[in-house]
Amino acid sequence: MKIEGAVALVTGANRGIGKAIAEELLARGASKVYAGVRDPSSVSDDRLVAIELDVTDSAQVAAAAERLTDVDIVVNNAGIGGVTTPLTAELDHARAMLEVNYLGLVSMTQAFAPVLAANGGGAFVNVLSVVSWVGMPRLATYSASKSAAWSFSNSARVELDRQGTEVVGVHVGFVDTDLTAGLDIDKIAPQAVATSALDALEQGQPEAIVDDFSRAVKANLSDDQNLIYPGVKAQFEATAVA
Repeated sequence: MKIEGAVALVTGANRGIGKAIAEELLARGASKVYAGVRDPSSVSDDRLVAIELDVTDSAQVAAAAERLTDVDIVVNNAGIGGVTTPLTAELDHARAMLEVNYLGLVSMTQAFAPVLAANGGGAFVNVLSVVSWVGMPRLATYSASKSAAWSFSNSARVELDRQGTEVVGVHVGFVDTDLTAGLDIDKIAPQAVATSALDALEQGQPEAIVDDFSRAVKANLSDDQNLIYPGVKAQFEATAVA
């Protein structure tokens, strides 16, 4: 899909990956970029059009779709995370992750699909994660929510193709954002995610697999219990001892 001249909406565009994607859309010639955020005053870039949008509020999402009738590209980036293991995760926190990371994606897709269809098809760009494919013990509920979002994105891609709407799933490992601030691991820059995601969109690719870690995980999914999870277990046990 051609980005130059397009109108985009990016959720969670006030920081991290969302901010980087919004900036990259402008750099590639998007005519307008809406920044969908809970607090519009948090958007400091005056090139963006700040819109109050909580993806967990279905009425607010529907109202945004009725208002933003010029949108061609929707970037579903808003997300929350946290370090939780399967046995320590609080149910309220798990529900919150599902509400934002998965159900928010469902709500945005259903609300904006008619808008994109009316404007010629357009595209959804869904920011997922390498943990869409592999359950990390210290990110148990986050992994589950992103796995659900990945599955939904794949289903939506098939149905939305009928109206000419593309769906790009963006898979990446650990990115240097507020979401990963508590993790002592190697991280890549948000701009690298933005570049890869929008390259995939312009090239008509269904997925953007951003980093070597994500590519290695996907390559080993056919035998994940033997090729992936022994390493996951070793890493978990090493950090537990420490």
